[in-house]
Amino acid sequence: MIDTLLCEKIVSRLIHTAPAIPVGVSNRHVHLSQPDVETLFGEGYSLTELKPLRQPGQFAARECVTVVGPKGSLTSVRVLGPTRPVSQLEISRSDCFTLGVKAPVRESGHLDNSGGALLIGPAGHVELHSQVICAWRHIHMSPQDARQLNVVNGQKVSVRSNGERQLTFDEVVVRVREDFVLEFHIDTEEANAAGLKNGAQVTLIG
Repeated sequence: MIDTLLCEKIVSRLIHTAPAIPVGVSNRHVHLSQPDVETLFGEGYSLTELKPLRQPGQFAARECVTVVGPKGSLTSVRVLGPTRPVSQLEISRSDCFTLGVKAPVRESGHLDNSGGALLIGPAGHVELHSQVICAWRHIHMSPQDARQLNVVNGQKVSVRSNGERQLTFDEVVVRVREDFVLEFHIDTEEANAAGLKNGAQVTLIG
């Protein structure tokens, strides 16, 4: 009992002293290569920005696609820009059931032996092979943020939310880059479980 109370006091102290981290909730979306953009939307086509995202240079595009799997489909899946060298679809676990695909929980860009799906746009379609994942929860931060939080790139940490559905997220990957802005990224299912919305705040606890 003493050990439990001591742990609770330590966690409480960390929550009240550590810097708050803003939450970014990621709905299903797709990152496209320029060749795939042109296949889906037309030769020479460029993505058009709908609204900027918190990470510098990143944006939600006006363009959407339909995603088709063996069992079903998802319409109006948002494209995020800018373009990347390799297309990557990020979906939730419930989306996997809807589509009938197996998408592992992975960090962005770690695509070996991941899932597949079909993308349909107004001008054509693209088959994704080992390019579909459920995104591993992670924190974007600058080197300055990393020093303040005493963490390093690639480290796995725990994050605590507050409120009626208070929850601790373990195995959160730290991603450090000079142009990153501090933000905790989770998918819609994780956010709903903890009662979190965009702009809510969480705390690093270890």
